[in-house]
Amino acid sequence: MAVNANVLTPRAADRKLFLIVAAGFPLLVLAGYFRTYYFSAFFDVKPLATRLAHAHAIVMSVWVLYFTAQTFLIRAKNVKLHMTMGWVGVALAITAIVVGMAAAYDAHLVRNSAPSGIDPHSFFVIPCADMTVFAILFGAAIYYRKRPAEHKSLMLLTVVNFLSPVFGRLPLVPPQYLLLWVYGVPDLMALACFGWYTWKHKKFNKVFAAGILLMIVSQPIRVMVAGSQAWLAFTAWLAP
Repeated sequence: MAVNANVLTPRAADRKLFLIVAAGFPLLVLAGYFRTYYFSAFFDVKPLATRLAHAHAIVMSVWVLYFTAQTFLIRAKNVKLHMTMGWVGVALAITAIVVGMAAAYDAHLVRNSAPSGIDPHSFFVIPCADMTVFAILFGAAIYYRKRPAEHKSLMLLTVVNFLSPVFGRLPLVPPQYLLLWVYGVPDLMALACFGWYTWKHKKFNKVFAAGILLMIVSQPIRVMVAGSQAWLAFTAWLAP
């Protein structure tokens, strides 16, 4: 009984949570992009339009593998290599932001591509917001790198932040509920992780809560900004 009682101590509970995320993150990404990218050769789908789009897909795939590898390094108690790889992660994160924004600019403002029925200039706010939130969360995770609870919570949220486009490619709901599906499910996942953490640690992690609040508040803001005259004027000026 003593062994069973220690299975879900706070530290053990954190390891279980991150193991689930480390395994589930690549599986969700694989499911979302199974037909349109990873196994597109076996399906009758439109290929990626540019090499820049390929570069973005490759960099983001590497980010998924990086997060999973970092999680398993901690489970293996190889903290030194984990910390060394952290600086590799900084370079990778910067690359992801630069390549991601370049790909978004090319897709929405140069080639005027967007989901059916949506103005490409309006839609450009979505990747801009995603990358901005990611930059803030990852930057804060690096800032709190010597405070494990805050660091790993923020790193977890960088994963959840990138799940919206994944769920957008898993159309399991009617179109009228797509926005709620794309943002609502990741939000619920973040809140569930926070609830689990709070329950196990008996402690309110303010940094974790602030990260979730940033994610949730950014979502209605981007929708409001997307159709504003100021944003459309800005993208018109920015477009070639």
